[in-house]
Amino acid sequence: MRERTKAGLVPARARGRIGGRPKGLTAEAQVKARAVKSMHTFKTHTILEIGQLFHLSRATVYCYVA
Repeated sequence: MRERTKAGLVPARARGRIGGRPKGLTAEAQVKARAVKSMHTFKTHTILEIGQLFHLSRATVYCYVA
C-alpha cells in the first residue's frame, strides 16, 4: 500500500500537485506575514485582534510571530 501511494505521488508532483493542508499565510502573502510580525513587535494590536484582521487562529498568529 505504501509503495502504491509513493508511486502515485511522483506523477502528482510532476503535475504540480503538492498535497497536505494549505498554510494560513501562503508564500504570496509574505507582506501579511511581515505585517503580523510588526503589529506584534510594536504592540499596536493584540494577538486576538491580529488574528481577526487576517482571519487566522491565535495559534497560527503565534507561529508566524515566532
